[in-house]
Amino acid sequence: MSVTAKTASSRVRAPRTRTASPRRGGLLRSLTRTLPLAPAVVLLLLFLAGPIVYCAYIAFTDLQLTGQAHASFVGFDNFRRAFRDDAFINAVWLTLVFTVLSSLIGQNTLGLALAALMQRASKPVRTLVGAVVITAWVLPEVVAGFLLYAFFRREGTLNAILEWLRLPSQNWMFTLPILAVSFANVWRGTAFSMLVYSAALGEIPKEITEAAEVDGAGGWRRMWHITLPMIRRSIGTNLMLNTLQTLSVFGLIWVMTRGGPGGRSQTLPLFMYEQAFQNSMIGYGTAVALLLLVVGSLFSLVYMRLLRTEV
Repeated sequence: MSVTAKTASSRVRAPRTRTASPRRGGLLRSLTRTLPLAPAVVLLLLFLAGPIVYCAYIAFTDLQLTGQAHASFVGFDNFRRAFRDDAFINAVWLTLVFTVLSSLIGQNTLGLALAALMQRASKPVRTLVGAVVITAWVLPEVVAGFLLYAFFRREGTLNAILEWLRLPSQNWMFTLPILAVSFANVWRGTAFSMLVYSAALGEIPKEITEAAEVDGAGGWRRMWHITLPMIRRSIGTNLMLNTLQTLSVFGLIWVMTRGGPGGRSQTLPLFMYEQAFQNSMIGYGTAVALLLLVVGSLFSLVYMRLLRTEV
């Protein structure tokens, strides 16, 4: 009877061993798979998440570069000050104008047009245009800023061309500074949109466009009803990346206008720099940086929502 009891008890306990070991094995396999990611996670927490959390804390303090021994917690005072500051409201407005003109309209439209034209152009023309556009893209931001400053200044290249054509000239850096820096950003950043759209247009099957051409659809109708819907996701991705890059443009505008004259080209990055490092108000400048991060997040959410929407 004792042998029978031991056999029965072993039969009862055996399934427990079989069910427990796979769980332990699965846990060990999961740990083994995620272990190589541990250094990357540590680096992200140390150099990305850590500074972001610290900046978020600084935005709620009155930290200054000079004349202060210790920073004190001030709550939402920096944010209230920002929304009551006319210079901040002006910077928000100019940032939106700069983003819409240079990113949503300029780089996106010109990049798509260049990509579409280069598909039909000869190889020498594609090589020449691609080299010129990409050269402007790979130039350092400071170098591009000096080149465009020399182009738009009162004694610059643009006015020399206008005078040669017997057309009126003006001081573009004084009369229309936000348009000048917007054009500069278009000139410098269009290559990225052109490359994205060139890859997207190359993925469209030729049979579809040829069938539409046989049915009598013109170039504009093929572009509107076939090409644009088929590259919709590429358009959304390009708009999101271009917008985020444009919101953070600093060196180009700083070299050309330094936000002037009279703050008429001072976008949020320049306003943040002025408050934090020129006026020594680190807490206030960091609060402005967080608001800029919120603006970029709102643009990203809109684009991601559009990407999920079916045609």
